[in-house]
Amino acid sequence: MAAHIRRRLRKGATTTAVAAAAVAALAASQAPAAPLTEGSTGGDQQAAGGESGGPEDDAATGNSPYYTDLPPLVTPDRPGSSSNLPAATGSAEAGIPASVLAAYKQAERTVAGTDPACRLPWQLLAAIGKVESGQARGGKVDANGTTPSPILGPALNGQGFALIKDTDGGAYDGDAVHDRAVGPMQFIPSTWATWGQDANGDGRKDPNNIYDAALAAGRYLCAGGRDLAVAADLDRAVLSYNQSTEYLRTVRSWFAYYQRGTHEVPDGSGVLPTSPSTPTPSTTPGGTTSPTPSPSPSKPGGTKPSPGPSKPGGGTSPTPKPTPTPPPKPTPPPADTLGSLENAGTGPLTATAGGTFDERVSVRARNALGAPMAQLPVTFTVTGSTGTLFEGGRKTVTVISKADGTATAPALKAGEKSGDFTVTATAGTTRPRTLTYAASVTARQADAIVRTDSKALVAAPGEKFADAVTLKATYKGAAAAGVAVTATLVADADKPAENDKGPHFKDADGKPLRTLALMTDAEGLLRLPDLFADENPGTYQLVLTTEGGATVVIELTVEAAEETAPPEA
Repeated sequence: MAAHIRRRLRKGATTTAVAAAAVAALAASQAPAAPLTEGSTGGDQQAAGGESGGPEDDAATGNSPYYTDLPPLVTPDRPGSSSNLPAATGSAEAGIPASVLAAYKQAERTVAGTDPACRLPWQLLAAIGKVESGQARGGKVDANGTTPSPILGPALNGQGFALIKDTDGGAYDGDAVHDRAVGPMQFIPSTWATWGQDANGDGRKDPNNIYDAALAAGRYLCAGGRDLAVAADLDRAVLSYNQSTEYLRTVRSWFAYYQRGTHEVPDGSGVLPTSPSTPTPSTTPGGTTSPTPSPSPSKPGGTKPSPGPSKPGGGTSPTPKPTPTPPPKPTPPPADTLGSLENAGTGPLTATAGGTFDERVSVRARNALGAPMAQLPVTFTVTGSTGTLFEGGRKTVTVISKADGTATAPALKAGEKSGDFTVTATAGTTRPRTLTYAASVTARQADAIVRTDSKALVAAPGEKFADAVTLKATYKGAAAAGVAVTATLVADADKPAENDKGPHFKDADGKPLRTLALMTDAEGLLRLPDLFADENPGTYQLVLTTEGGATVVIELTVEAAEETAPPEA
């Protein structure tokens, strides 16, 4: 274990020279990673020479030591060749053990299914896995992805590290006094208790299993509504894992390196860091050992800082002092983080104008772990010009999700105008999730229309038909109110083209009309305007067709003019 510790760097013990080397390596590799965002300094920037850590630290690793080896200056391959290179091809450092690589990619797919907005790249998990454990000690895992012996960090006893007293009774780290970071992704037990996953389906959440640990790391990095395609969110995610600027730069360097190209190598054959990054532990009073702290910059009044790297032209500049910044805000646990919003079984949303929709819009909220999320406000909004509203006459309603994660909107009442509209469900505040449903209102329909009397309709040429025509439309036996009806005067109902002679209606100017658009009243009744005959005798037909396809044909007769006998001589 001492040899393992010597290969890792205690948080707060790195110098700015290490940061400069990290930046130089990143630049030399020509890596395409997004730049560090301004102010991404982490939570370790205290007064010069100070130590971070203590009970208030909430990083996933407890700010444990980590490997600081930087990627090779030569990139593994051109962009785009990423992970399909054959085994044992390319730079050895670009090789990732088969089971470890499979775990990272599986975690990316799983998170993409429950939190696609996070856009987690597996190369980020690979970078953290490289820095935290050298890819599970070069991929030394069994067939299930579990390390043969636990990978443990030093006791977080406050002596050069954070002070975190035991939280698991030694169940994971074998230490009942202080916590230690555990497993390939180096979770402290208290963090694992919240974020632990069972990704390999063996019924256990094991921090020593690369599949479980990789998925837990992915969900942890995505917490708080982060979008890891955004540089600032990615920086915050990495700093939440270990609150150190040097850690961020080192992870960023490996992330960019793996984005340039990787290949698979057999389990157990991965490359481990070769340069010890932690001083040999020294004996302290009482017989215990603790890492020897690296020299801190001198306090005011002491020795001046040693010169930094030479400037172009031979000058020197002092090593810059870190700028104190507040630690990152704690991220909520996955059980309290909205992961997704999905359809909870809502069927087609269609109703007749003025009617009530049979289906009600229903969604199911899930947290970042994929479990149903209760007590979450979900807002439903109607958008469109059909006049459709929720019960109670509202366009927007908010519903609290139930224990099974479902939230169901009130019934929808269709407006009087036919057409399409949408209902949108929205939940969450940091990064809202939305789900949109298409809906439509169809015009009122009638499946039957009949005359209310059977009188023959006869008129003399140029005269008005004496009897008014009244009809009634019904739908499934009930009066069909507000149904559109088209009335057309034709010569032959089998060829219902508008006639150019015979009976007609009149417009406001008294000109003949032979087609009218009409509508039934509240009782389903339709009274036609007056009909007039022209000078062309014969038998004609009036065809009335409803929205919904019901049709009735009414016969109209224009009598021939009576012949008048000539006067006797």
